[in-house]
Amino acid sequence: MPAAGARAYNLSMTFSVLDALSPLDGRYAAKLNALRPMMSELGYMHRRVQVEVAWFIALSDAGFEEFTPLSAGARTYLLGLVRNFSRADGQAIKDIEKTTNHDVKAVEYWLKSKFEARPELLRNAEFVHFACTSEDINNTSHALQLRTARDMVVLPELDRILLRLRNMAHAFADVPMLSRTHGQTASPTTVGKEIANVVMRLNAAAERIANVAMLGKMNGAVGNYNAHLSAWPDFDWEAFAKRVIESPEPLGLGLKFQPYSTQIEPHDYMADLFDAVARTNTILIDLSRDIWGYVSLGYFKQKLRPGEVGSSTMPHKVNPIDFENAEGNLGLSNAMLRHLSEKLPISRWQRDLSDSTVLRNMGVALGYGVLAYQSLHAGLEKLEINRPAIAADLDNAWEVLAEPIQTVMRRYGLREPYEQLKAFTRGQVMTQELIQGFIRELAIPDAEKERLLALTPAGYTGLAEALARRV
Repeated sequence: MPAAGARAYNLSMTFSVLDALSPLDGRYAAKLNALRPMMSELGYMHRRVQVEVAWFIALSDAGFEEFTPLSAGARTYLLGLVRNFSRADGQAIKDIEKTTNHDVKAVEYWLKSKFEARPELLRNAEFVHFACTSEDINNTSHALQLRTARDMVVLPELDRILLRLRNMAHAFADVPMLSRTHGQTASPTTVGKEIANVVMRLNAAAERIANVAMLGKMNGAVGNYNAHLSAWPDFDWEAFAKRVIESPEPLGLGLKFQPYSTQIEPHDYMADLFDAVARTNTILIDLSRDIWGYVSLGYFKQKLRPGEVGSSTMPHKVNPIDFENAEGNLGLSNAMLRHLSEKLPISRWQRDLSDSTVLRNMGVALGYGVLAYQSLHAGLEKLEINRPAIAADLDNAWEVLAEPIQTVMRRYGLREPYEQLKAFTRGQVMTQELIQGFIRELAIPDAEKERLLALTPAGYTGLAEALARRV
């Protein structure tokens, strides 16, 4: 019996986003529509059908007397099953699974059911899933899912953030800003240069994601082509499997061939991919926290949206919620990605099933990341620079000129320049008058003295502007 006040649900009820256990399929469902067709259960089924069809067609072209090449019409029909795979098809497979209690076998039976009234396919039906173990279909399907999600959703979302950050780096390249190391005032930089730092890090991180090769194996129950050779012992099954896996879509899979495995593909490439995404997410957590801090300091204002409420009780507030949401969802994504990368490469002996349920959460891990990328981009789009606040902060930090003064003193051999500036500035409120008074007493060439006297915190930014514009 459900607890008092609880409501009992059953799957026959109309499902609403209000009923979702995961916010990815509830509150944020609409934001993840691009990812869902690739990483959902339906997307997984779609890829399994694609793999089965590619293997079946390839077998017909292998030169076996028992399975002659399929006609052009049969090929078009089979590829159409992949291209036009629908929700109804997915449901039909789920209905078969209720009987088989095996999801890959249900795909096989569904595909064979599509051969009825097509004699050419029907007489060759037993070549569907020929010599394959379920993991031959699953591992290649996962690789296809991940490749599509990476190339069509994850990388484009990161590219949007990169473009926005690059534009900001250029636009604010010459806006001087007070640095803070250990939370204390430090040598000035520019707003654009600090954003350029992130651009370079994020660009390298996105390249790491893009460069992960997606691997697939189709070598049977324990990776030795045992069943394959029992049927045709003189056939080069390894070369055949490689050809199916590496040939371009739609007749091949367009993946990279994995030559050594147990029953399952080792998943090391998955760990590489998830680690690369997690590292990217960590960079974006760092950015989210920094922007949050700059908003708090007043360096950035946020564009207002009519009707938006910042606080239920404090009408004045405009909270940096996009950066907070991004940080929270990036953390959730990383927690799952790290478990995936630590768990998936481990399998007892030639195979255990502990990876199966974990793999079904790949879309969840990526989904929290994609949701965060959208929040972060939205937050960046709403930022407006507050030049007066940034300038005022700099103008109250004349102590940062202690660094260039003591460096010039070193050049001209003055005694204990660091120690002199330390005694003069530490614990004191520095003003322009105090700093310039110190400079006037220095025994250095007049030209150097005038150069130091002309220096302001806003003018002490080194190569920051040039570095920002170059990114």
